[in-house]
Amino acid sequence: MPEMPDIEAYLEALKPRILGKTLLGIRLQSPFLLRTVDPPLAALPGGRVEGLARLGKRIVIRLTPPRTVSAGSNGPWFLVLHLMVAGRLHWRSAGAALAKGSGLAAFDFPDGTLVLTEAGKKRRASLHLVKDDAALAELDPGGLEPLDASEAEFDVALRKENRTLKRVLTDQRVLSGIGNAYSDEILHRARLSPFARTQKLGSEEMGRLRSATADVLQEWTDRLREEARKEFPEKVTAFRPEMAVHGRFGQPCPVCGAQIQRIVYSENECDYCPGCQTGGRILADRALSRLLKDDWPRSLPGDG
Repeated sequence: MPEMPDIEAYLEALKPRILGKTLLGIRLQSPFLLRTVDPPLAALPGGRVEGLARLGKRIVIRLTPPRTVSAGSNGPWFLVLHLMVAGRLHWRSAGAALAKGSGLAAFDFPDGTLVLTEAGKKRRASLHLVKDDAALAELDPGGLEPLDASEAEFDVALRKENRTLKRVLTDQRVLSGIGNAYSDEILHRARLSPFARTQKLGSEEMGRLRSATADVLQEWTDRLREEARKEFPEKVTAFRPEMAVHGRFGQPCPVCGAQIQRIVYSENECDYCPGCQTGGRILADRALSRLLKDDWPRSLPGDG
């Protein structure tokens, strides 16, 4: 799922392409994409893009309503895209056709077409059309912006409930824009176990977590924005070779050399370094540890 740095990269790439431009039309190939009908989809063509923003993991395109819209409905209007797990954006030549199967929608502009695709058979990506700031606010899960939160705000938000760090970092009601990939990177940078409990962290550990959260997100946002200035981010992925632990199961940790471990749960996975994060202890994977029982390794080789 595209997370804060990825969404910010999309916004960086979209600004010179659609900001200030007129939306000529929207071609919808998947009816399941559209989740609202007020304003109606047919009313948007002719609207002018006057702003771009991120709302959690959503992309918000702010429109001035077309002149044909009756007085009293002068906006602003918002087009809100949630890419979910497999949704991706692509910049194509004006009027580009939608691919069968993966193509969900095309947003036509004078100089090109923004195409939304979604890999796989599940259709989770969504498009909301809303008329004002109040309606837009209803789509906000309410999590703190990690790069803006004060030390006190961060501490209070995370300690409100006694949850594992992996869960709380990816809860959009607590922190905005963090998902599976960057939570792994943050926890590795902070040298904390994904299973550590929020209410049991000491003040020094919470300080490390806050610093790691801000540093990892800012570093990756800067990196991906820079790349997006050169070319449109066509290959957004949660697995990047420069990452320390995420997607690197079985490979050596770039800090201590220990083998990166993995926990699989639900439809996600958690990657971590036992050397940096758990004192050498290998965390139990629900499925594999049950299967292997006494053969499940509990520590790194040589750690006893």
